[in-house]
Amino acid sequence: MRKIIFMATLALLATACQPKEDATKAPITKPEITIEGGRLTPEALWAMGRINSVHPDEQSGRIAYTVSYYSVEENRSTSWIRMCKERSKQLEVFDEFVGHSPAWHNGQLCYINKDRQVVIEKKILTGFNMDIEGFLLSPQGDKIILIAQVKTVTSTEDKYPDLPLASGRVVDDLMYKHWDEWTETAPHPFLCELKSSKGSKSLEAVNCVDLLEGTPYESPMKPFGGVEQLAWSPDGKQIAYTCRKKNGLEYAISTNSDIYLYDLETGTHTNLTEGNGGYDTNPSYSPDGQWIAWQSMERDGYESDENRLMIQHLQTGEKRFLTHGMETNVDSYYWKDNNSLVFSAVWHGCSMLYEVNIEGSKVTQLTKGQYDYVPGGNRGRCYYCLRHSMREANEIYRIFSADNQWPIAEEDIVQLTHENDNIYSQIEMGNVVPRWQKTTDGKQMLTWIIYPPHFDPSKKYPTLLYCEGGPQSPVSQFWSFRWNFMMMAANDYIIVAPNRRGLPGFGNAWNEQISGDYGGQCMKDYLSAIDEFVANEQYVDKDRLGCVGASFGGFSVYWLAGHHDKRFKAFIAHDGIFNMEMQYLETEEKWFANWDMGGAYWDKSNKTAQRTFANSPHLFVDKWDAPILCIHGEKDYRILANQSMAAFDAAKMRGVDAQLLIFPDENHWVLKPQNGILWQRTFFAWLDKYLK
Repeated sequence: MRKIIFMATLALLATACQPKEDATKAPITKPEITIEGGRLTPEALWAMGRINSVHPDEQSGRIAYTVSYYSVEENRSTSWIRMCKERSKQLEVFDEFVGHSPAWHNGQLCYINKDRQVVIEKKILTGFNMDIEGFLLSPQGDKIILIAQVKTVTSTEDKYPDLPLASGRVVDDLMYKHWDEWTETAPHPFLCELKSSKGSKSLEAVNCVDLLEGTPYESPMKPFGGVEQLAWSPDGKQIAYTCRKKNGLEYAISTNSDIYLYDLETGTHTNLTEGNGGYDTNPSYSPDGQWIAWQSMERDGYESDENRLMIQHLQTGEKRFLTHGMETNVDSYYWKDNNSLVFSAVWHGCSMLYEVNIEGSKVTQLTKGQYDYVPGGNRGRCYYCLRHSMREANEIYRIFSADNQWPIAEEDIVQLTHENDNIYSQIEMGNVVPRWQKTTDGKQMLTWIIYPPHFDPSKKYPTLLYCEGGPQSPVSQFWSFRWNFMMMAANDYIIVAPNRRGLPGFGNAWNEQISGDYGGQCMKDYLSAIDEFVANEQYVDKDRLGCVGASFGGFSVYWLAGHHDKRFKAFIAHDGIFNMEMQYLETEEKWFANWDMGGAYWDKSNKTAQRTFANSPHLFVDKWDAPILCIHGEKDYRILANQSMAAFDAAKMRGVDAQLLIFPDENHWVLKPQNGILWQRTFFAWLDKYLK
């Protein structure tokens, strides 16, 4: 997890958070689109297929992957599963159907279909009368874990049956809201046996047991956890699951989740990671069952701590920190075989694939280049993965080195899908160039410069300073379906995107510097990036500079609006923090506010906290002098919409030109197609008004 989660390193999560598909409506298929002018448009962006995952299967030799399509007209999407064979350096689709969550068992595909039913080797699962959000089939195929929401609070209607139309909620403790919902249920894992009649086309879930029965705890954990937070042992006798066994205030101030082992024979739960203070998530057993791996953060309350890859021997209890010394986060991983694991991690603005042995003595970088890679799985010596960049959305790639030389050469990487070639063939992308810049404290900072298509250095271009969210999420080679750099470039803007202080991929000291220093070095880094670029490139129009960002980037915009010394002619802040004191109390995950702000604003003895709140953007509104657009979703419970409303009101009362774009039905992200296009049109109309 990351702080105020934002941006396209989490684009797959954004897809996962889409509303459930309406099975009564015809599924959305790949739209055809003709693009005029050779430039990327919002409509073209929403016409793109979004490949979300790839699943190779050793036993059958097949590959499954998921792809989503959107209809702007109908304002909804459909997720498809495609079954493929690999032929002639591409994936040949021999079957496709509406569904999600594909997984292989005995060479057969299991998944959740359009009717939200689990399909196991072509048989429909029956007997479970709750909405299923995910599943994990046991290796032997005789048991299954089903994820379903369980009610955890007493509603007003429960208390007062004679007031069925009352809409009020009575709240007694914290975590009463989370991300974009009122906290009323928790996901629980149900362990069920599978019963099959001979010749039957269905399987029945019987003797189902809620592993967290009678508790308010979550497994998987909200808001983004899925079945990757649980695992079966290869012998089917044990289940590992992720859980933060806390509630109320204790839950709101702590990141201390653990990996628990549930023994099916005894029914006992054992805490594998007891004593570690931070997040422990995503367990996975080695194929031989001797080891268990998981991702681990060390410090309680710090959700952007180094995310380490750990393993433990289940018999001896020996623990190993496999990625020791890398000083970056393990974003996802899987077991390649009994002796090695494959994982992804960001370094210097690019997310690469790595392989590490179980001794932790050898880490091999498998890929290189200006890309982000997402691991999928292995089939023999072939690695399958997703790859994207600032110039291209996800596609599926195969990596194979005949001579075992790593990192692999570009010509030895095979692109297996070409999902959006019809769109790419009609447009020209801008170039993305890395630039190392000197900061005010004498360090080197990587900044991405994104140029418009048909860039002409003899011309003068308006330029945007991009402020990243997170705050500790990388400015890597991401492809976003909203904050899309190629879209900005297509509108003839140059984009300056610095990897300022407080981002992973440059060592722990660089990543951690931002905590307790929101208005400090990271802001100097922003200004250094834009000042150095303007000073050294004649094609930048210094009188047409803009500043844009979301989440922590939105905070950055509000802060810079009061400290920019007339550099910028226009600002755009999406879901940003305007009033730090209110944010400390309004946000739902209190551990974030405590760690990053340094503590409560009423603690006058806390110098870090006092420095934080003294740098709140709302205290510098008297210095605002450039037009500002404020955007927010009213279902954003991480940063409440009143922050943008207050910023807009302040600007108008100061006589600064301002505009407010509010989405009553969106959260921290804008997920609905028509809202997304409205966002793009409003975004560029505002910039064009003041920078062109």
